[in-house]
Amino acid sequence: MATLPSHGLRSLTTARPWLLNRRPSSTFASLSSSSMAEDSAEAPQPSASKPSKSNKSYFPKRGQTLELLCESLAFKGKGLCKVADTGFVVMCDRALPGERFIGRVTRKKENYAEVTKLKTISPHWDFVDAPCEYSSYCGGCKTQNLSYEAQLSAKEQQVLELVTHVGMFSSKELESLDIMKPIVPCDIQFHYRNKMEFSFGSHEWLPTESLSEKQDGNESYALGLHAPGFFDKVLNVNKCLLQSEPANMVLAAIQDCWRDPQLGLSAYNVHSHAGFLKHLMLRTGRDVKTGLPELMVNFVTSSYKPELLGPLVDKISPVPEVVSIMNNVNTSIGSTSVGEEEYTLYGKSTITEILRGLTFQISANSFFQTNTRQAEVLYKLIEDCAGLRGDGSEVVLDLFCGTGTIGLTLAQRVRHVYGYEVVAQAIADARLNAKLNGIHNATFVQGDLNKIDESFGNNFPKPDIVISDPNRPGMHMKLIKFLLKLKAPRVVYVSCNPATCARDLDYLCHGVIEKNIKGGYRLKSLQPVDMFPHTPHIECVCLLELC
Repeated sequence: MATLPSHGLRSLTTARPWLLNRRPSSTFASLSSSSMAEDSAEAPQPSASKPSKSNKSYFPKRGQTLELLCESLAFKGKGLCKVADTGFVVMCDRALPGERFIGRVTRKKENYAEVTKLKTISPHWDFVDAPCEYSSYCGGCKTQNLSYEAQLSAKEQQVLELVTHVGMFSSKELESLDIMKPIVPCDIQFHYRNKMEFSFGSHEWLPTESLSEKQDGNESYALGLHAPGFFDKVLNVNKCLLQSEPANMVLAAIQDCWRDPQLGLSAYNVHSHAGFLKHLMLRTGRDVKTGLPELMVNFVTSSYKPELLGPLVDKISPVPEVVSIMNNVNTSIGSTSVGEEEYTLYGKSTITEILRGLTFQISANSFFQTNTRQAEVLYKLIEDCAGLRGDGSEVVLDLFCGTGTIGLTLAQRVRHVYGYEVVAQAIADARLNAKLNGIHNATFVQGDLNKIDESFGNNFPKPDIVISDPNRPGMHMKLIKFLLKLKAPRVVYVSCNPATCARDLDYLCHGVIEKNIKGGYRLKSLQPVDMFPHTPHIECVCLLELC
């Protein structure tokens, strides 16, 4: 059994060697549970034990080249390889199962190394041609050249491995009781994102062997996406296949003119902190009356100089879908896209989107599900799991409610929804969206669910259904103890991180021996959902019922 660190959550990065040492019957091995510690460790810990003497005698050195065969996918979609004879673990970004390649060691730890792929000797299984010209370089779509069926298989296998080995549910139990469901695919694999953020760079960084050196003589500005692992390197992008066509039209129009010396525009330099343009954010919504797409363009700048942005506004405002052009001013030296001040340069200050029959107002910095179409699928699954009677008698507790989208879509069928969220602006948006849709039986409260005390729960009646949708770190032990004490009949756990999801399911169902906490729920269903094709991200919807 893993140990409990001081903050009350099990550490799973030092006692799970199975994640990298066993190979499942599937084409794809499990992904590392180190995703639960991604804020403190970039790469997984492949083994709890120290390497053998034979491994130490063949420690790959930084800069050394190796011929490797990728065996499986691991954390963040990295390829897992093992050095011949010794079995020493090597991780490679963009290596895919079955691919044989030459890699150069770029990072070395005690029991694993990371390499950069230099040359493919033979292609991986399920190879397809990636349609995006930037797919080999940008940090967005790492698996575009893997067939979509293989992507789904890999994600489903990851969830299964994590829920059995981290969640401590037997594979026999999951199968015989029909708990683990097949992953729900996304019927649109491109142009599904309603929000993209691009960065302006003071130099255009071209893809080189390691994406670590600037091309000699290249001093041109760039507008695009960051090179993987580098905050100061921007790969110039003229088109992104994940965003809408109107958004690509705007991106192309801006790329066509913003470097013109006569405009006097400069890209922000993250080192010297000089320059004007920081980010370009494009958000796509739908007009409530016509259902046609509408686009918000948000320029994030280091100061308020509307006269400099005027030519860009004139260039893109004729695009029919553009209904809002905003300017967020961020004077800090950081790279955040949220400004201290916000100005409307053209049109209105918000756009709208329709989700499950409700209208949601979206501002420049509002949180909203990035894949609207698949969010419809996700929310329908959540409603099905909630098992609402529909007679208006039930109370729903919506934890980590964000802008209230889940709770508001359920409100018309329940007596009352109580939503809790730490971000003040999200709560303000939730209240606004409730008013916009004429919903009066929803209460949204700002509060940090990681810091609840004994008084939490006094301001709402005992719920019939709890919906918990935490961010990647999952739920704090304080909240888990509260839920076990609350004993709501049903809990719908929605997760964007299968590793912390599996851990929290273990806590809720099996308890925490080290804390003398008994579990109180049984897992009834677990449904993986592919929200973002060509990326390693997975969503899960889990139903737990009180024992």
